[in-house]
Amino acid sequence: MIRFYFILVFFLIALLNFFKAPSYHFWLLAIGVTEMPLIFAGIATLLTLAGFWAHKYQVQGTIFGLLTIIIFLSPIVRAYWVAKDIKGDMATAFDVKQNDEDVPLSFSKLLKSAKNSSYQTVKYVQYKDTSLKLDFYPSKIGGKKPCVIVVHGGSWAGGDSQQLPELNTRLAEKGYNVAAINYRMAPKYQTPAPVEDIQAAIAYLDKHAGELSIDTNEYVLLGRSAGAQIALLAAYTLHEPKLKGVIDFYGPADMVWGYSIKSNPLIMDSRKVMEDYIGGSYFKVPQKYVACSPIEFVNSKSVPTLIIHGENDVLVSREHSRRLNLKLQQNGIKHYWLKLPWATHGFDYNLNGPGGQLSTYAVETFLHTITRK
Repeated sequence: MIRFYFILVFFLIALLNFFKAPSYHFWLLAIGVTEMPLIFAGIATLLTLAGFWAHKYQVQGTIFGLLTIIIFLSPIVRAYWVAKDIKGDMATAFDVKQNDEDVPLSFSKLLKSAKNSSYQTVKYVQYKDTSLKLDFYPSKIGGKKPCVIVVHGGSWAGGDSQQLPELNTRLAEKGYNVAAINYRMAPKYQTPAPVEDIQAAIAYLDKHAGELSIDTNEYVLLGRSAGAQIALLAAYTLHEPKLKGVIDFYGPADMVWGYSIKSNPLIMDSRKVMEDYIGGSYFKVPQKYVACSPIEFVNSKSVPTLIIHGENDVLVSREHSRRLNLKLQQNGIKHYWLKLPWATHGFDYNLNGPGGQLSTYAVETFLHTITRK
């Protein structure tokens, strides 16, 4: 009887692979369920095998157990389905030859942990009332190399430069310099302060390019969530010729539309978060919402863009990415939208999970395409 109830609970948890999380803690659980599928499938397998010693509800429990195992493993199957096309699709999107050497998804990686490498923390700007630091991950390959500037998430009011550092290490191993920046946050500081901070970071990196081995003609912005909105806005408004592209991990691209649709209050008060960052409601300062909507500034001269978004995202609707994708299409900008049907917000927490592997492949392919490394 107890075994049956345990299996039933795990079956309900497994449904997070297909349905959006109903609350904050279920969202956190959904990240683990979808990006660490072998662990959850393993537990479900043990519970199912326990049925050989169970008497009550043995058949029902076994049926539920097998179904639960299948559902837990479904992200892997779905990821292989996406991996089947990603090489050709990205080659077509950026008009390059398909690379047959790299593998978008490896089953053997699913139980491995990602590495973190050392970095140096430096102050990159001093304002009258505050100073900001960045974490610099030097390229593991010698010579002057491109620099990826990483902008962390956190609803414009939290997080820091050490958020999800595994990708920084991976990119450094692949021959890119990485600068993960801190920026001025809400509610004390409001838009466009973080974009100004990106400008300050580029100025610092330019000034110290010799000692840091940076190719000052090759910068790429990468942002997650709120950081993606900042990165996109900077990429489309700074008109910086040395900026070669921007990578958008599940970012809000249309702040006007975003304010019109309330998020689940059990997960986040999205309107309050936006008001703190922008300086009021849309009804009070509509022009500021337009001014910080990256989608408003896409034109025929915008930089190449990589969009990555999970369709089960409960914090930032995939509609933002759909709208950005359409605007980029209309303006003839080279871009690619990686859609992950099972993934939720923050899926790249596990760099070796199904979504983590595919997004890492997409990032590396994009960088290789738009830079001269």
